Amino acid sequence: MSFPARFLQLRKDNNLTQPQMADKIGIHITQVKRYEAGQAQPSIELLKKIATAFNVTTDWMIFEDGERDLPKGLQLKFEAVSQMSEEDQRTIQSLIDGMILKHTASQLATK
Repeated sequence: MSFPARFLQLRKDNNLTQPQMADKIGIHITQVKRYEAGQAQPSIELLKKIATAFNVTTDWMIFEDGERDLPKGLQLKFEAVSQMSEEDQRTIQSLIDGMILKHTASQLATK
């Protein structure tokens, strides 16, 4: 779902009119109409304000469903790592950093 659709959904789910939505987030009604029509995009500051006002994340507002999801296998691994001690987490972070560095170096070497 795109930002205009999410923005409209937020307004309707909260039973707000366009003028009420404008008042709630501190913008002019014309901007509400433009956002819902996909004719304009809000600033980062306004995205944060909307997210706070409606208790949603900025990711939810701007990314399509599944666009930022990790593959299931990686998600399970990250969940397992989050249960480990801080020392083990730092070790795993170092291993990942090393693998990324190795991959980047090999990519640069082939150019």
